[in-house]
Amino acid sequence: MSEIESVRKGKGTIFLRKEVCKGCSFCIDFCPTHCLEFSIEFNQKGYHFPLLARPLDCTGCDLCGLYCPDFAIFGVKIKDLEKRRTSPEPLIPAKG
Repeated sequence: MSEIESVRKGKGTIFLRKEVCKGCSFCIDFCPTHCLEFSIEFNQKGYHFPLLARPLDCTGCDLCGLYCPDFAIFGVKIKDLEKRRTSPEPLIPAKG
C-alpha cells in the first residue's frame, strides 16, 4: 500500500455555535463514534462546549444536532459539503 493510499480521511465534520451551547453533553453522550469531547475553554455563558476531538472518526451523521436542545451543533457529511460548494444551483430555491 502506498503512502497516499494509507492516508485516512474523515467522512464528516461538525459546525458549532459555541456561544449558544449550554454544555448539556447530549451531543457527546449520543455520538455513535465518540469523536466529540468537551473543550477546556469556556464560552461567554461560562460553559464548556464540545470539540471535534477525533475528526477522522466523524461520519457526519448529525445525531449531535438532533439531540442538541439549543440547535448549537450539527453534523454534515463531507461529500454533501463538496456538492454544495460546486453546485451552480442556489441553496434556497426561487419561488415561482
